[in-house]
Amino acid sequence: MDIIEQAAKRLEELRRSGADVPPEEPVSGAAKIKMGQPPQAASSSAEIGTAATAQAVSRFIELNVAAMAAHGVITPDAGRSHLADEMRIIKRPLLLNAEGKSAAPIRDANLIMITSAVPGEGKTTIAANLAMSIAMELDHTVLLVDADVARPAIPNVFGFGRAKGLLDLLLDPSLDPSQVLLRTNVEKLSILPAGTQHPRATELLASDAMIQRLADLATRYSDRIIIFDSPPLLVTTEARALAAHMGQVVVVVRAESTQHSELKHALATIESCPVKMVVLNQATGSIDGHGYGYGYGYGYGYGHSQSGAKPSMHGEVRP
Repeated sequence: MDIIEQAAKRLEELRRSGADVPPEEPVSGAAKIKMGQPPQAASSSAEIGTAATAQAVSRFIELNVAAMAAHGVITPDAGRSHLADEMRIIKRPLLLNAEGKSAAPIRDANLIMITSAVPGEGKTTIAANLAMSIAMELDHTVLLVDADVARPAIPNVFGFGRAKGLLDLLLDPSLDPSQVLLRTNVEKLSILPAGTQHPRATELLASDAMIQRLADLATRYSDRIIIFDSPPLLVTTEARALAAHMGQVVVVVRAESTQHSELKHALATIESCPVKMVVLNQATGSIDGHGYGYGYGYGYGYGHSQSGAKPSMHGEVRP
C-alpha cells in the first residue's frame, strides 16, 4: 500500500473514530471535479501528513443518478429489478472464474473486458451495469476502466467530465493509480477514466507499461474485479491489443443487428483469450422467455450454452 493510500486509510479511520475531520466534498459534473483541492482543516492535514493525500481524497464523484437511469444503468438506490436479475445471471460465471472456482485455472481471471464487434451494440451499458452489480457483492470490489480511449462513454453514463486516467498512467511512470482513480458514492465501485487522448493509444495499450500497470491494478487488492469497457473489435486495433492481457472477454451482440459474419470475425480476433462469453442484447424475441442470452465456455464462442433474463435495457450508449 503506497503512502497516499495509507494516508487516505488513516483519514477514514479518524472519521470512524469520531475525530473532527471535515467531510470530503462530493463532486458532480465536469466543472466540479476538484483535482488537488486540499481539505480546509490544518489539524487534519497534519494528521494526514502529505499534500498528495489531499489530492487523493478530493478525487471523489457523486454518481449522477439521472444520467445513469437515462442510459439504462442500475442506480445506487434501486431495489430489486429485472435488470438487476439479468446482471446476476451474467456475472455469476465470471465471478466463479475470478475466484478460482472454475474447472481449470484461468490466468488473470479478474481482468474482464466488455466489447462488441461493431459500434452500437450496447457494450458500455453492459459494462456499467455489470460493474454496478458486482459492487453489490459482499466479497468483491470493482474497478471500472474506460478503455475506449478514442471515444470514452463512461463519463456520459455516470455524469462526470473527462479527467486524467488510463493513458496518463501509461505515459507517466511516476503517476500512482490512486492519483487518477475516481472513488464514488457506491462504496465498492471505483472508476478509472480513459485519460488524456494520445495519437499512439494502440501502442500504449500494447506496451510493457500496460502489462505492468495491469499487474499492479489486478493484484493491489485481492478482492478486486476489473471491468474494461473497450472499443469494438472490428473498428479499432486497441481492443485486440487489450484483449491479449485479459482473462475473460464478454462480447455484446445486439439482437437482429449484428451480422453473423461480423461476430465470427470478431471472435477470431480474440482467439487466444481463455474465456469468451457472448451476450445477446436487446432481444425482442425469446430465449427461454428472456432478453439476454449468452454463449459461454473455455475457449468457446457463441452458442456453447444459453441462458438469459427478461428484456429491460433502455437508452443504449453508442460509443
